Amino acid sequence: MDWVERMNKAIGYIEDHLTEDIDYAEAAKVAGCSAYHFQRMFPFIADVSLSEYIRRRRLTLAAFELQNSGVKVIDLALKYGYDSPEAFARAFQQLHGAAPTAARHPGTKLRAYSRISFQFSVQGVSEMNYRIEELDGFSIVGIQTRVSTNDAFRIVPGLWASAAREGLFGKLWEVRDAEHPIRGILGVCADGEHGQKEEFNYIMSTVSRQTPPEKMIKREFPKAAWAVFEAEGPPEALGEMWRRLYTEWVPASAYELAYLPAIECYLPPEENKNELWVPVKCRDKLCDRQELHLK
Repeated sequence: MDWVERMNKAIGYIEDHLTEDIDYAEAAKVAGCSAYHFQRMFPFIADVSLSEYIRRRRLTLAAFELQNSGVKVIDLALKYGYDSPEAFARAFQQLHGAAPTAARHPGTKLRAYSRISFQFSVQGVSEMNYRIEELDGFSIVGIQTRVSTNDAFRIVPGLWASAAREGLFGKLWEVRDAEHPIRGILGVCADGEHGQKEEFNYIMSTVSRQTPPEKMIKREFPKAAWAVFEAEGPPEALGEMWRRLYTEWVPASAYELAYLPAIECYLPPEENKNELWVPVKCRDKLCDRQELHLK
């Protein structure tokens, strides 16, 4: 089963459970990746967050029911997961620009959001250089913070600014394993499997075999294969690399995303580049372990 088919099956799972609590981890399982990757890749390939897609679809179906049946607003609120008719009415007004009761009146303008269907076409305009690294188990030490996926691009830079003021990077540099292939200061994105919450743990860290300093945590990684992408320029360039990973590399490559945290590796400024380390597993026997250029 290829990547596009799995993603469409995940959408099918979501659509089948719109009137129930949707388990993001289960949807990700259908897609063949971790909940973290599923939640993070969704806005890159659908132009809307997973939670917002679900909200739009539920309120679209609710509008159809109001127009075509005598269902009570309170029953619709409960059916589509709202705690009260008031909460449902606010959400309905925000999306449709009209109250639920107005939706029954002829001529009322409403918005409809259709079910997403994924298709794949190669869109890359420049090559993506990557390499596959097979590493033995290792550990990282650092500071861990719970972050909302939707707010990550706003929150994470603030975490780095705070860490710089508090001297965290110097402490990490002192305990790092200088001989390990994953070098530099790391931003590790982990633990997205928490039901309907679009959250993950962000760990500012470094590879280290030492006992973690006070207030830091230690996390172990097993032996695994990693796809490593270089992003030239400032740290912000990694954001574009994430987008291309999900929209270009994953659909076209012979690899799948593995159930391990991804790592943003920030190298010394004089190198003018950073790396994205993504755990992968072979999708099929097409994997050749050689550097590939996707154009």
